[in-house]
Parts: sequence; C-alpha cells; structure tokens
Amino acid sequence: MSWDRFKEHYLFVEPLDFALDISRMNFADDFFDSMKPKIDAAIAAMEALEGGAIANPDEGRMVGHYWLRNASLAPTPELQKEIAETEQAIKDFAAKIHSGEIQGSAGKFENLLCIGIGGSALGPEFVNQALGNPASDPMHIFFFDNTDPNGMDKVLAQLDGKLGQTLAVVTSKSGGTPETRNGMVEAESAWAKAGLQFGQHAVAITGVGSKLDKHAVENSWLTRFPMWDWVGGRTSELAAVGLVPAALSGFDIDGMLLGAKEMDAVTRVKDFKHNPAALLALMWYYATDGAGKKDMVILPYKDRLELFSRYLQQLVMESLGKELDLDGNTVHQGIAVYGNKGSTDQHAYVQQLRDGVLNFFATFIEVHTDREGPSPSVEADFTSGDFLQGFYLGTRDALYNQGRESITITVKDVSAHTVGMLIALYERAVGFYGSLVNINAYHQPGVEAGKKAAAITLETRQKIVDALSAKPGEAFTAEQLAAELGLESQTELIFKLLDHMAANQNRPLRKLVGEPFYESKYLIER
Repeated sequence: MSWDRFKEHYLFVEPLDFALDISRMNFADDFFDSMKPKIDAAIAAMEALEGGAIANPDEGRMVGHYWLRNASLAPTPELQKEIAETEQAIKDFAAKIHSGEIQGSAGKFENLLCIGIGGSALGPEFVNQALGNPASDPMHIFFFDNTDPNGMDKVLAQLDGKLGQTLAVVTSKSGGTPETRNGMVEAESAWAKAGLQFGQHAVAITGVGSKLDKHAVENSWLTRFPMWDWVGGRTSELAAVGLVPAALSGFDIDGMLLGAKEMDAVTRVKDFKHNPAALLALMWYYATDGAGKKDMVILPYKDRLELFSRYLQQLVMESLGKELDLDGNTVHQGIAVYGNKGSTDQHAYVQQLRDGVLNFFATFIEVHTDREGPSPSVEADFTSGDFLQGFYLGTRDALYNQGRESITITVKDVSAHTVGMLIALYERAVGFYGSLVNINAYHQPGVEAGKKAAAITLETRQKIVDALSAKPGEAFTAEQLAAELGLESQTELIFKLLDHMAANQNRPLRKLVGEPFYESKYLIER
C-alpha cells in the first residue's frame, strides 16, 4: 500500500480531531466517478429527510433523530420547543436524583435499573461501557434487556436489599413490547415482595398516551419522558431513551449532543470526498457489491468501545436488512455486522480473518489517548498503550498483506464528545447506504413480523392449556394434541411448548417420558 494512496484517501477532520482512512480498500481509480450520481442523490435525499420529508410512507411518519442534537432543524416551532424542553427536563430530573431531592423509600437513589430491549438497551449499555466509572459515577447501573427469567434473577440478586434505593427506568414506545413489559412486571413483583411501592421508584420513557404512559400515571410513577414516533429505537440514544440513563449516570450529555451535532455538520458536506459518512457508505457499497456479499467486522482497539459492535449490529442490520427495495423488487439487502475488541481478537477470530474465507471487510477504530495521566513502561521504553497500537497496526498489515481490506477510524479519546460523534457518523452512513441500494432504512417490517409470530405462539400455548384443562388426567402425545386442536401442521411447535411447560414449576403440566421421545405424553392432573 503506497504512501501516495494513503495521502489521497486519508481524510482528517481537524476541528473534530477525527480521521477516516479508506486507503486499504482496493477500489478502482474510477470508482468515485462511477458512484457520484448515486451518492449525490443520497446526500440530497438526506437533506430532504432532515427537512421533515416523510421517510416512512407505510407509516406516514418523519425521521428526525438528527433534530435531537440541533433542535433548530426541526420543521416546526412546536417540535423545536418540545425537544429543548425534554432535554432540560432530563437534566433537572437527574440533578434532583443526585442531590437527594427525589429519593427512594430507603433514601437517596444509588442504583439504576434500566428495563428495555433493542435500541432501548443496546445504546445505553454501549454508552455506559464507554463512559462509566464505577468508582465515581453517582449511580450503579443494571439492565433488564431480555425476557430471560434467570437473567433477571441474576440482576435482582445484585440488588437484593437495595431496591429501596434503586430507580427503575422502563423504556417502551408503545408499552406493549413483550420483553420490556415482562421486565417491568418482574420488577414490580420484586419491589412488592420487598414490601415497597414500585411507583415511588419508577420512571417511564414512552409515547404519550401509550399503555405504559397510562400505567405510569395510574400507579403514580415519579415522572415520564417522551418517545416520539419520528425517532426509531435504533437511533434513539440521543433522545430520552439514552439521555435519561446517561444523565442519571453522571455522563456529560451536553458533550454527547455536541459531538453528534458537530459530526452532523461534517457529514452534510456535499463534496462526498470530504464527507466521512458518505465515504463510509461508499466503502460499504464497494466491499459488498451493493448486495451484502461481505460482512462488516468492527475492531475497536479500546476496551471502552467493546460494545460498539453490538450497538452497530442493530443500527446497521435492522436498518439495511430488507426484503424489498423502494420499487417493490425483492432484493434481500443487508450487511452482517460482528466484532469484539483488539487486541483480544488476535487471540480469537483474527486467525480466520487473515487465513480463512474472505467474506468480510474490517473497520479498525484507533484511539490515540491511552489513559488519563502517564503510563509506566512495561518493557524498555514501551507502555501497554504502545503495545496496543502495535497490535492494531500489525494486525491491519497482516490482513492487508493477505488481500483483506480494511477501513480505519481514528479518534482522540473515548469521551462523551467522541461517543456522540461515532453515533452520528454511523447513523448518517446507514442512511446514505440505504439510498445507494434503494431501500427504506427507517422501517423494520421483519421485526414486526417476529412480534406477530411470537403472539401467535403464545395463543397456541393457551390453546394447549385450555385443551388439557378440559380433560384433566388424560394424557396426550404432541401428535394427538395437535390433532385434537386441528393444528397438525404445528405439531413440532406444540411439542416444544409442551416440553417447556413441563419443565417449569409454575405450570400445572406433567410429562410422562416416552420411548422414542415423540411418544412422550403430557397431562394436567385432576
């Protein structure tokens, strides 16, 4: 890789102390010329989006997460006012929690339990990992981010005896998302068992008038913050969804918003060669042939950025993983994302990245500042940070020498400002790429289909319970029960549901093990 190519394709944005290096992506000399009409159109489409254009025709809504860090861009004075007022309300509430003006039943709040799923959890988890310091943060943060009972038990065990000083933040736009609702019900049960009123310890982040909003009012929760229909879950970290946990954790939310705002300004530049988000999207298009033919591997060389790849999995894959394009053609678009951190990966899957199947391109994230303050030498005049950079540079060369392409993002440090920049950079890159491949990056029909399928499964479970309850003491195989219900095409599903119910003590269902396994019978005893 020549020095001349590096100079040509290394973009340094001095005001942000940010750099993007695409020199190790082997696109042809005429690639930019051939892509100029597409990327110019994508930039124009983004400008319309920020101006309030309807981005989700099937839902009739705008997409306005860019307004969150610059309320003056919102298309109406009412929205501008609401964004600014919500931000101030978050700061005011966090200040009252930290000062002890608002307390739990056992005194000042010391713990924070965030209950959410998807973007309502991944964003706050990433930001907490990046910015948190357990020794000095005003609150210790915990998460219910799934509907796994054992996972919730693990969290509650850490909060045993501390619920009176634990603030719960429940995040769900509709209030009907099953995972979040289940977490809320489990939390309410835990507080009740401790003899405490959950409402005295609870905050809702939800849509106005939603099921959760009404539940919070009816049960006298401490306060509520809005989730707007023009902010999707995967782009909500800089809305109340992410700002409430961040502010309560003592993080610099003004710095996050400023970093995002400044990156937004840079990524609005119409000369795409000086627009880092546009260049990222173009590199994704080049690497995957605009059809998702390669995976995106995220390799941050900083422990604090360990969860960035998980955050990007949702942002990229939920946004770009679409069956149909905007013209209704079947395209099955998407880019798979995975990653961990360096140099841990050099003892894990980098072996395959270098020598195995060539089905990926890598994105390295380099952080210049090793730590606050000086570092001791660990060998001769080398520090641990010197070794970390050496491993990053060596791995990048080792991959490139084997024909494996990579992008490098360089930032000064891991600060609130930097986190805001990275979030904004990838949000806009995803939007640009969606335009390049002609898909809607802002809806998620596959997620909604999954929710509907889960609901149908729960309906089938209830039919099983009703059928067995109607004939107590009578045992059925899965096949017999499927025939009884007229659901022969769902026999496997019925078998799985029966086995799960029989394994849990709160289900009044018993299994009579058969040989072979599918001759096992199930009954509800008299």
